[in-house]
Order: sequence, then C-alpha cells, then structure tokens
Amino acid sequence: MRALRVGGDALLVEVSSGEQAQALHAELQRRRAEGSLSVREIVPAARTVLLDGVADPARLASELTASETPDAPPRAREVVELPVRYDGPDLADVAAHWGVRAQEVARIHADTEFTVAFCGFAPGFGYLTGLPPHYDVPRRETPRTAVPAGSVALAGPYTGIYPRSSPGGWQLIGTTDAVLWDHTRVPAALLAPGTRVRFVPAEPARRS
Repeated sequence: MRALRVGGDALLVEVSSGEQAQALHAELQRRRAEGSLSVREIVPAARTVLLDGVADPARLASELTASETPDAPPRAREVVELPVRYDGPDLADVAAHWGVRAQEVARIHADTEFTVAFCGFAPGFGYLTGLPPHYDVPRRETPRTAVPAGSVALAGPYTGIYPRSSPGGWQLIGTTDAVLWDHTRVPAALLAPGTRVRFVPAEPARRS
C-alpha cells in the first residue's frame, strides 16, 4: 500500500488490485461512520482510493502504509435487480470471443452476481465486477460516436450501463430501461460502490 499527497489536504492510496481497493474503501467508510476517521470524501477507483479533506495527511499516510490491507468487505444485504434485454449489437462478437453461442452469453451474464467496484466516466455510471477473468473482452477497435442510454456493455473485466447517450467503445450486449441517474432522486445514482447487482432477462435472448 502506498499513500501519495494530493494538494494540501488529500491522499491518494494505491493498492495492488481492484479487490484490495474495494476492501480498503469499505474499511475507510466504516471508520468514518464510527467516527475514527475524519475526511470529507472517500472516492474509490480501479486500484486507488482518494481521501479528500484530511486534517493531517502526513499522519494518516504513515498510519495507512504501516497497516495491513483489510480483508474483503462484508457483502451488502440488498441486491439491485436490473431488467435487461440481451439484444445488443455486439452480442455475437462477444459470443465469438467467449467461444459460445449468443444465448449462452446472456445466460452467463444473468447468472452472475456483480458488485459496483467504483463509479466514474459519467454521473450514474458504475464499473461492475463479477465475471471470471476468462470472460474479459477488449474494447471495440473503433468507438461509437453515440451509445444509446441504457446500453449494457462489457470492456475488460467490467460490465457497465450507459446512463445517457454518449460516445463509447465498450461491447454492447443488452439494453435496460433502468434510470441510472436522476437528480430529483435521493440518492441521485442508482448504483454506488459496494452495491450488489443482478441482471434479470426481460425477454428471451436473441438466438445466434
């Protein structure tokens, strides 16, 4: 674990894996909730956790780097279920990459329980982990100029859902009508780091 100063009152803590970043984020959230850690924001990423608003960054950096990486965080009790139609234009390409038929991609994906590792790219966009490493897929060689809102997509080890229309290079395997970001809702984001997610097929997967 390595802690780097960012500006006057922030720390960027680097760890060696996404699982460690999730565990560290959960532990820091727990400490803030119990009152033993005073920070303004705790923001996880792929292999880092940013702490903003730290009263004594040097002291906290020394404390963190001298400690062991925490164990895996406890799993959230509730699961967010998202209806999905496995009708994406890249479903056949993903099936070919996995060496299975298109309907098998849908089955594998829907049978997986995901966890939101971190959020970014756009408001409401969560990076979901859960698929085994052999299901990693590359991004498209040529990104699309516009990906429709609600597109369920894969890239590398992650599943993501586009909360609004935007350019993107992920492999599109399905569509959901779930509202990922609503500024009138509290909280505005449907998905937050640590959230458990399952995709529920809304209709039979398209046959290859």
